[in-house]
This record gives sequence, structure tokens and C-alpha cells, in this order.
Amino acid sequence: MATVATIRPPTIGDVLDLSLAEAGRKRVEWAERDMPVLRAIRERFAREKPLAGMRMSACLHITAETANLARTLRAGGADLLLCASNPLSTQDDVAATLVKDFGIPVFAIKGEDEDTYYRHIAAALRHRPNVTMDDGADLVSALIFIALDRLDDVHPEVREWAAGLSPAERQALVGDVVASMEETTTGVIRLRAMEKDGVLRLPVIAVNDAQTKHFFDNRYGTGQSTIDGIIRATDALLAGRQVVVCGYGWCGKGVALRARGMGAHVIVTEVDPIRALEAAMDGLQVKPIAEAAPLGDLFITVTGNIHVIRGEHFAAMKDGAMVCNSGHFNVELALDDLARMAKTCNEGVREFVDEYVLENGRRLYVLGEGRLINLAAAHGHPASVMDMSFAAQALATEWSIKNRDKLDNRVHDVPKEVDEFVASLKLQTMGISIDTLTEEQKNYLESWEMGT
Repeated sequence: MATVATIRPPTIGDVLDLSLAEAGRKRVEWAERDMPVLRAIRERFAREKPLAGMRMSACLHITAETANLARTLRAGGADLLLCASNPLSTQDDVAATLVKDFGIPVFAIKGEDEDTYYRHIAAALRHRPNVTMDDGADLVSALIFIALDRLDDVHPEVREWAAGLSPAERQALVGDVVASMEETTTGVIRLRAMEKDGVLRLPVIAVNDAQTKHFFDNRYGTGQSTIDGIIRATDALLAGRQVVVCGYGWCGKGVALRARGMGAHVIVTEVDPIRALEAAMDGLQVKPIAEAAPLGDLFITVTGNIHVIRGEHFAAMKDGAMVCNSGHFNVELALDDLARMAKTCNEGVREFVDEYVLENGRRLYVLGEGRLINLAAAHGHPASVMDMSFAAQALATEWSIKNRDKLDNRVHDVPKEVDEFVASLKLQTMGISIDTLTEEQKNYLESWEMGT
């Protein structure tokens, strides 16, 4: 029986076409121009090699911005392998240049089917990582199920490989992991659920919860890239339209802000009373989804939950309504319900647009197959905002390796000093300076004896 140590992926990985590398390199270099914080970290990593000796598997969106994170991790000495965290988010030219020009194995093809997606996850596991990075926790979830010997709960492509390992080798897979970085809200929710159930077998750093991540990436990045993806897919004018945003977390705030800024009439649906109140005080309409369904011209889900828009909502929608998702997984739209209701599905009436014709003749349009519209139909978040998110990723990785002996198996916050360093460096690159506290001010804030 083969051991874990001998089951290693091919060096090159699995990408669409290496001849795309030149275009991909130009895209990566263009993004780098707008990522000065990450570039500064890469320069230091190249000198100090803080990640030397670490095998890393990163299950992320394979974009130009991610490529610059990968270059930073490699510069720090990591033995890095990448796979996709979403079947539609890969930029094939970027995957090609990472392999051909930077020598980083990549397992990712835009539009890959489910079997290929999980075969690529298995390749990331075969790398025997000491550090993992996730965007949605698919990689860590597979590790946990294998460690728990729950092979029936993993995809057959992962199960086939894991079944060839001994129980000790399965335990070693997760035991060798120093820490995992998780960069999306959905993933953090899954990992906290693992912690609550007592099955989390490795330390996790909730990079998503860093202030320099969710305040900026989730709000401004998701806001802009979601609208970008919708417009690329549909060429629709948003001004004057009724746009329903399902969820008013940081991502929903960003989407609603951008849609309103383009002249749309925004309706928010929520289950959280605090967020609903915030949306109302931000000047937006707030309604249950059942009341919003007949009104909306465009529906955008950003909740991280399952079946937010269901059959009864599709049935109430007007002719020509468009629905899309910008939450992590393609479960927010109950597309099985829609498929059962439709008498015809015309796939690809536009690129990334499928037309469902209902029995009553009304037409509904699903964008990006219900997957992340900002990556399916566009290029994801702008490089400038990913500069902060990936800087936090890189520094959290360095911190977790330095503190490996102090980390227990739970979800940890990104250290405040890392967050503040990223913000300070970003301000410097923007040419912005701020005040510092005087000694008198510091003493006042630290004292309980001084009153009015």
C-alpha cells in the first residue's frame, strides 16, 4: 500500500492550456501594480524566508490577485500548491502562468465539473500540507472527514484516494497541519460549527474576520465586483430598476451601496433584526422575500445560507426577472425548484445567462449558474482591496508558524497588531498620514481616575 509520503501530485498540476501563460503573466503584473502592501511583504519574505520548510496547499479563487499572494508565499520559502475553491472562478491564463512562469503547481480549470473539482482537492491533500488556505473550508472539511474516518461523507474522488491510506496515515494528514487560514465568511461559519461540535482537529486563523478584510474586501470588493459581473453578464441598466439584495452583512451592504449609487431602487431582505434595522436607517426598503419577489427586476443573494430564494419566490417573480448569487456556495438559489417549475430551460442565451421559461410563459434568467457572479462573469475583487486581504493572509500565515506551539485547535482571530500593520502600510501607500496619541492622551485613555 502506498504511503502518504509517496502519493504526491505531479509537479505541473492540471490547467487548461499552458499557451495562455503570456496573457496570464500580463494580467498578474497589472494586478501587482495595485498591490503595494503585498509587494512590500514579498520583498521582506524573499530576504527572511519565514515559510521555509512548510508545505502549503491553498484552495482559493485562482485569479491574478491570488497569483500575487502565491508569489509572496513562494518567496517566503513555502512549497506551495494551488487548487480552485470554485469551479467557475479560475482565470485559465493566470493558472497557466503560475505553472509555466512561476513554477507553482496549480489544479484548476474554469468550468471544471464536480468530479474534477474534488479530484483537484484530493491533489491538494496529497501534497501533505503543513499549512492550508481555504476560501469556503472545502479543503479543511475534507481533512476533517478523513481524520474522523468518515469517508462516506467526502466526494468519491477524495474517498478513492483516502481509502488507500492507513488509519495512522489519515490521522497524520491533519496532525501535520500547523494552521489553516480561512478567508471567507461561509468558511468561518463552517469552521466555528466544527469547533462547536468538537471535531476541529487543527488551529484555524479566521482571516475573513480581520478588520482589514471584512470591512473593505467584503464591502467594497464584493460591492463593486458583484455589480461588475451582473453588468458583464446582462448589459443591463441598473438605474430605475428594483434590485433586491438578500442579506445585509458586510457583502450585502457593499452590493446595496453600489446598486443604489447606480440609480437602482434597493430592497433588502434579512432575518437578523439588527441588520434589518441598519438597512432601514441607511434609507433602504426592507421587506420579507415573499413581498419582494413580485417587485424585483434583479435579485442578488449574499447570505451564505441555503435556499434563500425558493420555488414559491420564483413563482411570484415578474417576467424577465434576473437572479444571481454572490454568496460563496451555489446553494442560495434553489435551482432544483426552478428546474422543476420550468417547461423549458434555454442555456446560454447570453454567456453566463440561462433562461427558464415557466408554464405560464414568464421568463426568469439565472446568471452564472447560481455561482459567484463576480467571479463567474467578471474578474473578482479589484486588486487594490485584495492587497489588504492577501497581506493579512500572508502575515497571518507567518504569525501562525512562529506561534505554532501556542495555538490550540480552535478558530483564532487575526492578531490586532497584524491588522493594524496592514492598515498602516496601506495608508502609507495611499499617501495618507494620520495623527498619533500624545502621552497625555494615552494616559487619559488608560486611567480611571480622571473624570470630566
